[in-house]
Amino acid sequence: MKAKRKKVAVGMSGGVDSSMCAILLKEMGYDVIGLSMEIYDKNAEFNLPSAHACYGPDEENELKNAEALCSRLEIPFYRVDLRKEFTESVISYFKKEYLSGRTPNPCIVCNRFLKFDFLIKKAAAQGIEFDLFATGHYAVVEKAQDGTFKLKKAMDKSKDQSYFLYRLTQEHLSRTIFPLGTYLKKDIIKMAYEYGLDLGNMKESQDFVSGGDYSFLFKDDEIRTGDIVDGSGKILGSHKGIVFYTVGQRKGLGIAAPQPLYVKKIDPAKNRIVVGEKKEIYSKGLIAEDVNIIRSDSLIDGVKYQIKIRFNHKGAPGTVFKLPDGSIKVLFDRPQLAITPGQSAVLYDGDEVIGGGVIKSVI
Repeated sequence: MKAKRKKVAVGMSGGVDSSMCAILLKEMGYDVIGLSMEIYDKNAEFNLPSAHACYGPDEENELKNAEALCSRLEIPFYRVDLRKEFTESVISYFKKEYLSGRTPNPCIVCNRFLKFDFLIKKAAAQGIEFDLFATGHYAVVEKAQDGTFKLKKAMDKSKDQSYFLYRLTQEHLSRTIFPLGTYLKKDIIKMAYEYGLDLGNMKESQDFVSGGDYSFLFKDDEIRTGDIVDGSGKILGSHKGIVFYTVGQRKGLGIAAPQPLYVKKIDPAKNRIVVGEKKEIYSKGLIAEDVNIIRSDSLIDGVKYQIKIRFNHKGAPGTVFKLPDGSIKVLFDRPQLAITPGQSAVLYDGDEVIGGGVIKSVI
């Protein structure tokens, strides 16, 4: 008897990567369906500029792109309404972090709780059945000899997105495929052209919202001007609201000084921005909380790993220590620039993602 083909649900955004993900899986012989999240609430209390972004009023056009491709591939397409879940899980988190003087990473939270959780569960509740879930992320899932699953960097290191996926669990990875992980981005683009995809009408990697201006998310009384001070507390100028600043920022401070100044600390209690010279924003380590370790025995206390402190950070060697409360302490071989509370510290052993946590404080 011929084995039944496995059914794969592809999380589709209307962009080139998720579209090629669906195309490749169908060519590999899988039974493919398309799933798209509806996250933009046009009745929300704020208005966004109409432009390509993960969250915004252009969502309908992007979903139509996804639906049109599925029609061309002759595969089923479903929309799943996650507007409430996105508002409660991503936007609320995003606002809370900024108002707490931290710099959030909405992509990590969206991947963990929307794409790999709510989307799958809500689709199943609607009777949409499938065996595996796939996305257009540039990353690799590999089965280890002991039967556990590893998350690894993509072959194209310049496009690797494993940093955004470190919060996935064994349960997630056991049902996940990343078809693009073994391709170079340039080859995916070439195949997309050959397949006749309208790349000019498809979004590429982008901001959470258009232009990176998040001020529309906040009410007027949530954004208060305050003082910009140096390390001794001397007032150097005024800021337009702490939500507009992040640790390490140099541009847009609006203060004159004989040497370049950078945001060193954000103090929400006193509603002020503390600045200093570049040498003052180097730190030897960090404490990270809300830790997720992908394979339970893969993090060894007191061992050196490569640690990325933000997505575009190349990574730096540091020794990792487990703390009694479940958090971790990282001590870098060399001090790192602008370690930012709210961002994630992700640990790598070679190409394997060990796990990571949210940066709570610097050392």
